[in-house]
Amino acid sequence: MTSPKIQKDIVSVCAQETVKAIIDDLGGDYFGILVDESKDISHHEQMALALQYVDKKGQVNEPFIGLVRVGDTSAKSLKKAMYSLLLKHSLSPSKIRGQGYDGASNIKGKVNGLKSLILEQTPSSYCIHYFAHQLQLTLVAVAKKHKEVENFFAIIANVLNVVGESFKRRDQLRDHQAELLEKLLESGFEADDRLQAEAFLSKTNAFDFVFLLHLMLKVLMMLNELSKALRGCK
Repeated sequence: MTSPKIQKDIVSVCAQETVKAIIDDLGGDYFGILVDESKDISHHEQMALALQYVDKKGQVNEPFIGLVRVGDTSAKSLKKAMYSLLLKHSLSPSKIRGQGYDGASNIKGKVNGLKSLILEQTPSSYCIHYFAHQLQLTLVAVAKKHKEVENFFAIIANVLNVVGESFKRRDQLRDHQAELLEKLLESGFEADDRLQAEAFLSKTNAFDFVFLLHLMLKVLMMLNELSKALRGCK
């Protein structure tokens, strides 16, 4: 059981049985597709595919069924990879009745976009943009219009990047947050990282940063409720 090969085989079998149960639950009925792009730790492009369907109890399900490595993220490549995965699980592309994407430029195009390629073959595969993602895009656009808010999020992103480079730093920050932030400066950093971390510490101790921290917390808490409503979360 401790052999990496045995562990991988067990995980693979579990994945196959899980997907088989999902396909059986779908029962050959119509379904929607939810597609997104991601990169693995080696920076290879991947396509994540989930189904969306209504089961026999009238409940909407959105199970993940596969992750496929793609050579590039052009619409034609994504379509080929997606159809290959669907056919692998005996799912006919002609049964697609809905499409959902993240709004990436190679997907949302009217001519070369993936949704257009699928609509050409399956006219009933209507595409509706994620409402929650539209909210996120709007929030990002508004934040970038305000210099102080944009800088605030840039500082947070950079702090997370510095801390995230080390598992030890992540664990320390997660366990004790602010009280250990200064201690992190004293150990576990290279010279360049130390200078960068000291600069971030100075910025995070400033009044403007703390004020925006509390302000954005309240704003994001309110928007979280709206996001849940748009995503249909219970």
